[in-house]
Amino acid sequence: MSKRKNPVVEKSIDFALMIIEFCELLEEKRKFTIANQLLKSGTSIGANVHEAQNAESMADFIHKIKIALKELEETKYWLELCEKAKSYPYNMDLRTNIDELGLILYKIVSTSKKKFKK
Repeated sequence: MSKRKNPVVEKSIDFALMIIEFCELLEEKRKFTIANQLLKSGTSIGANVHEAQNAESMADFIHKIKIALKELEETKYWLELCEKAKSYPYNMDLRTNIDELGLILYKIVSTSKKKFKK
């Protein structure tokens, strides 16, 4: 059976893989605390997006996507610290990708809420 590709699921996987790679770089530079926090929040986005795909109801779906958005905002915070700290590496592609993922997730919540109210 062939599964239809879901762009937000694919994008969340791609982003998680980028985060894993960046966190490995942070660990090489002995930035363990930020690497650990960033790895947790950055990969949690995709985990929650995946969980939402099997939601029990529209309300459950919206709730899970909102959790993904909370993790996304936390990830932005850790990335901003990396960007502003002089002794930390930074990857602009991560910021671009998380901003794009955020726009998609916020749109999903907005659209889903409108459908849910009908």
